[in-house]
Amino acid sequence: MKKFLFCFALLTTAVFSHAQITEFENWIKSPEGKLTEQKFATEKLDRKECERAHEIIDSLWIREAAGRLERQWGRLTISNDSLKLACACRTFGIMPQDGRSLYISLHGGGECPKEVNDEQWMNQIYLYPIKEGIYVAPRAPWNTWNLWHRKGLDELFEELIQACVVFEGVNPNKVYLLGYSAGGDGVWRMAPRMADKWAAASMMAGHPGNASQVNLLNLPFMIWMGADDAAYDRNLLARKKGEVMDSLEAANPGKYIHSTNIIEGKGHWMESLDTAAIGWMSEYRRNPYPKRIVWRQEEVVREHFYWLTAPADELAHGKSVEARIEGNTIHIDKCDYTRLTISLNDNMVNLDKKVTILYKGKKIASKKLRRNITNLHNTLNSRNDRSYCFPCLVDVEL
Repeated sequence: MKKFLFCFALLTTAVFSHAQITEFENWIKSPEGKLTEQKFATEKLDRKECERAHEIIDSLWIREAAGRLERQWGRLTISNDSLKLACACRTFGIMPQDGRSLYISLHGGGECPKEVNDEQWMNQIYLYPIKEGIYVAPRAPWNTWNLWHRKGLDELFEELIQACVVFEGVNPNKVYLLGYSAGGDGVWRMAPRMADKWAAASMMAGHPGNASQVNLLNLPFMIWMGADDAAYDRNLLARKKGEVMDSLEAANPGKYIHSTNIIEGKGHWMESLDTAAIGWMSEYRRNPYPKRIVWRQEEVVREHFYWLTAPADELAHGKSVEARIEGNTIHIDKCDYTRLTISLNDNMVNLDKKVTILYKGKKIASKKLRRNITNLHNTLNSRNDRSYCFPCLVDVEL
């Protein structure tokens, strides 16, 4: 398989007049010690300096990610500790100027012999033709009923996305999730809990279990189900979940974008009518900085969600946060944690002015924030997502 390193922010040594950026560029030429231990890394940046520092850190991250993932992607197998995610991959069309799309398609099967799940995996790679992008069908690490539910998968999927960004030219804001049968079970769960990673998602013929849809505020979501697919009440539950999405959208105009498709006369196999999902999803792009967030922890808990970070020692299924940005004010309307970290950039607020934070209407902070290199470096390297590189962090006690 051909491998290319796509670096959209090239590391250069162009002359820059601001002292800390010049120090940064000189440090890169001959690095001594950790970047975050350098004095220039904590000094205040103006907006122009921040943009340049962001470019440099992005390039450094691409170089690091390429070294970390080259061997894995060369083998089309993403590994993390004892787990392995083998991938079948197809490429379609010519790469657009804003980068390729990535479609991650989850196979069915479940509690059955390995050979059956392998067959389902091989079938999945040809199930959904696309016009443009990288189409990846990963092989679940297990042969259990909950193929795509279990702890450890999120990290594998994050590294799969990183590899496709670095080696295949994927735009991280054009990543789509879909899955059939047991793969649809996985979409019900992975779409909400990783909603900050997807541009859109589509569930085909899966069972929702106890998964919640509240995290889909900013994630366009499709439901596809045969009207006669009665096993485990999948058809009835799909209708009910569609009604839940209708209610959420009605209460939040312009949010919870969705499409419910119950195909009359079809059972578990919808005879490829669900391929229409590809065109629907492709119209959407991820907004990594939505002005409003609803974040409920699912069975597999996560520390980050869009521009919020919850304390690792307080994560638990069902805990939730609701937050929004209005002008230069961040409103925390609900929070089940004792503290939060809010990550900000110049696309979200005016960092040259004071940022005010309210908790349930009460002011808990109001100050000017300092952009710096350390924050850019730490956020990108903790999130490993090029869109989540933030120059300012605010820690709040609630």
